[in-house]
Amino acid sequence: MVKEIIINSSSSQTRVAITEDGKLVDFFIENPEKARMVGDVYFGRVARVLPGIRAAFIDIGLKHDAFLHFSDIGERLEELQSLFDDDDDEEDENNNGKEKNHVNPKEAKQQKQKEIPKLFRGQEIIIQIIKEPVKDKGVRVSSAISIPGRFCVLLPFDNKIGISKKISDFRERRRLRKIARGILPKECGLIIRTAAKDQKENLMEGDVRYLLKVWEKIQDAIKEKEPPSLIYKDLSTTVSVIRDLFTHDVSKVFVDSKKLHREIKSYVELVQPELADKIEYYKEDEPVFEAFRIEEQIKVLMGRKVPLQSGGHIVIEHTEAMVVVDVNSGRYAAKKDQELNSLKTDLEAAREIARQLRLRDIGGLIVIDFIDLEDDKNRKKIYDELKKEFRKDRAKVALLPMTDFGLMQITRERIRENILQSMNEVCPYCMGTGWMIKKANLIHEIEEWLKRYKLAGKRKSLKLKIHPSLVEKLNEGILSTITRFQMRYMLRIKLDVDDKINPREFYFYVSKTGEDLTEEFSI
Repeated sequence: MVKEIIINSSSSQTRVAITEDGKLVDFFIENPEKARMVGDVYFGRVARVLPGIRAAFIDIGLKHDAFLHFSDIGERLEELQSLFDDDDDEEDENNNGKEKNHVNPKEAKQQKQKEIPKLFRGQEIIIQIIKEPVKDKGVRVSSAISIPGRFCVLLPFDNKIGISKKISDFRERRRLRKIARGILPKECGLIIRTAAKDQKENLMEGDVRYLLKVWEKIQDAIKEKEPPSLIYKDLSTTVSVIRDLFTHDVSKVFVDSKKLHREIKSYVELVQPELADKIEYYKEDEPVFEAFRIEEQIKVLMGRKVPLQSGGHIVIEHTEAMVVVDVNSGRYAAKKDQELNSLKTDLEAAREIARQLRLRDIGGLIVIDFIDLEDDKNRKKIYDELKKEFRKDRAKVALLPMTDFGLMQITRERIRENILQSMNEVCPYCMGTGWMIKKANLIHEIEEWLKRYKLAGKRKSLKLKIHPSLVEKLNEGILSTITRFQMRYMLRIKLDVDDKINPREFYFYVSKTGEDLTEEFSI
């Protein structure tokens, strides 16, 4: 398998594509006006504490207060407070090797839920963003600070060692744990990342030294600044992708910007010099995304309908509560072949759905309506196929077996806005519904407004402001609709066409004075 990272940079945005044998498997976008926020550390102040929902809202200087759930409050909050009072899954291990007293996990969870952290309004607190803002919701934060590097993640005031579960070899895990014990800083914990597999001790030690310098800068910033303020900015989306995903299995990295090429190469030469030769500056005239056939794959990515090779297709719909995926066969099959054909289409759809959720970075609740299968064994095959495909996903995913109605429920970790939200804006005309009011219904609303106006005993000449799309409908026929309105309600109505107003709306004004009467006689 040939795995490549292709980076396209322009003055308006930077796009990062990861391909496997030419097929797009991961996609990231970075806009200057909406920079990546996950990983940023803020010095904030508690705005509100709401024990009822087990959460607090923290003022960090953004439009919306940050959301801090009690479950995201680190166990060592007091140590962090003392500073200003004077990604990967891991396996926990006590730093000093001593066994902890055995506690029933269920009892421990219940006890933790009952405990209310010592938070009060106006309290100063250090927090880190763990989820980007989505629509009208603010960022989600945690008081458990973690500073990621190339091979390790530093955990200030957290005495534990963790090894990525993606490193399955027992001997390698034991070697890395031994190295971690040797380089573990005082009063800090360490998570060994997947990229550390087969790496030398000196590289990991250098990574820890770099992370300690970052932590020292954060501590200095806390003493110098007043809340609310940003005290540490994590790497940009592009460099963080290189940090997290540029491993030995990547064949090449192509960058079409000289400045970004130098930045990435300098970073890689610092953290892992042996990979620097794989970074190549793309010099050709043809745009890099067109040369690697990524642009055409993005068009499919943006659509609600995704074709399958078997002739079927999947439809992805976003709602306020969840994302719904519908699987369609797209062709008729004889009854005796129906189960087999449905299974084949469902299996292909399962692979494509897992890829699309990862590509579009869709999080939250996802419900998939597969083609009905009668055999329980076939339903189990779909479930197993999805589980296998989700192992490639970096986000945490949980799924339930298929129901008798052919529905499967999935939850996927949401960290940032999905690709559609980051690349699109809500339509100002339909407000995201995808529906526009029919012209006949809008004309009916205009007539109802005129009825209420006449009942009030008004007798003034009016000016009706409408979108150009409605003019033809009002003027059609031998006796036009607008003429009939004037005759029926004994009014003089002059049309005022304005292509800047919403096609769903209309406005009535007094012809002489220009007084707006729309709201006065609306329901």
